[in-house]
Amino acid sequence: MLPREEIATAQIPNGGMLTLIAHGRDHVIMLGRDELMGTRMQFSEEQLARLTLERLEMPAPRILIGGYGMGFTYRAALEVLPANGHITVAEVVAEIVDWARGPLAHLIGDTLDDPRGEVIIADVAALVDDAGDGTTPLYDAILMDVDNGPDGIVRDGNERLYTRTGIARMRDALSVGGLLAIWSAADDHKFTRRLMDAGLQVEVETVRARPNNKGPRHTIWFARRVR
Repeated sequence: MLPREEIATAQIPNGGMLTLIAHGRDHVIMLGRDELMGTRMQFSEEQLARLTLERLEMPAPRILIGGYGMGFTYRAALEVLPANGHITVAEVVAEIVDWARGPLAHLIGDTLDDPRGEVIIADVAALVDDAGDGTTPLYDAILMDVDNGPDGIVRDGNERLYTRTGIARMRDALSVGGLLAIWSAADDHKFTRRLMDAGLQVEVETVRARPNNKGPRHTIWFARRVR
């Protein structure tokens, strides 16, 4: 059996400790004893990006991604992003970006140098608030992958993103016709109702964690602003 090797750790602001683990050719990011993401099960995070972009009709979409992680969502979004589109990724843990340029560099290729995108050290909630207040332009899509679902377990304060007030802020940060897409490790019918109560047009899709139709079933909510 291959041993697990601890590569690095990073403290989440107002949250727990992240640990980057190498297991043979695979890598895993752990939160305590919980596996947040890993290279063996990245398909659903890639689908978060691809399925969102498929649903957008804007020729030059402005996209916000909450959470960099291992870069799966960002890389997949860049692969299908129109030439004039732009992506901003908000990541609160600076070491995550260091890992992307270091031990995880083989996963991302040249995506961190793509002129159509940027990764900034910031709270995604703050960028949402800026757009909703009219401080910055609205987004055509907001992709949220900062937790294992709408429960805010990764960082104290994240749960506010999934409350009625948080959903309303994300809706107000979207252009009309824009999409709020949220990844989750499990379904949550109460959260679906919360999105609908915010006046969003909601579609729920189940995606397997691996492209061979194996692995856990993950949930993605696609919530469109219709007015």
